[in-house]
Amino acid sequence: MRDFVDGTAFNNEQGNRARKLFAAVVLAALDDAIADDKKYGNGPEQIARWARSRDGREVLSCAGIDPNERVVNGLMEFVGRGVRTSVALSREESERRNAAQQAEAA
Repeated sequence: MRDFVDGTAFNNEQGNRARKLFAAVVLAALDDAIADDKKYGNGPEQIARWARSRDGREVLSCAGIDPNERVVNGLMEFVGRGVRTSVALSREESERRNAAQQAEAA
């Protein structure tokens, strides 16, 4: 029984690592689309084309993201904002966003 539990825990950990790897690929695709948007002005269309492609849907699924049209619209909106993923995921950006929302609500 102990071997089964150890094996299950190992497999779960491997799955989590794989999911994180695919999530990093999604973040890289977003950064590429943002760069395209700044250079050519077609970033949202590029990320939508990628997310709707067979490879894009597979990468999104492996990252634990359901590749539906709502997700595609969210990715397009994110790229349209033009904020790089490293900045958007930083603590300073989230604090700034929360402060802006609180100021808006007041």
